[in-house]
Amino acid sequence: MVEDSKDVIALEKTREYQGLYHVLGGVISPVDGITPEQLNIQPLIQRMAQGNIKEVIMAISPSIEGETTTLYVGQLLKPFTKVTRIAFGLPMGGDLEYADEVTLARALEGRRDLD
Repeated sequence: MVEDSKDVIALEKTREYQGLYHVLGGVISPVDGITPEQLNIQPLIQRMAQGNIKEVIMAISPSIEGETTTLYVGQLLKPFTKVTRIAFGLPMGGDLEYADEVTLARALEGRRDLD
């Protein structure tokens, strides 16, 4: 699940994901007057109710609005299937000393074993 069609293009460039996409058409933002009812959430829930979906990967930008949307939609989908989110962290070539605390915290949370 992504926020908009530009995110689909970005994920496709990685050649790592071979599944279907669902575009929400934005994120929940009360300040901007964007409510859950204005997003493309109901068709996703209908797809879930039909079954055959093993996992939904939440790929929403790490902003306050993105976090709100991820948590809201994630709670709606949990009864139907496994819900995961992409890991966040430091970009290649980034320096630790210039990273903000939230980015560093997310990088630590998303750590994994060395191969």
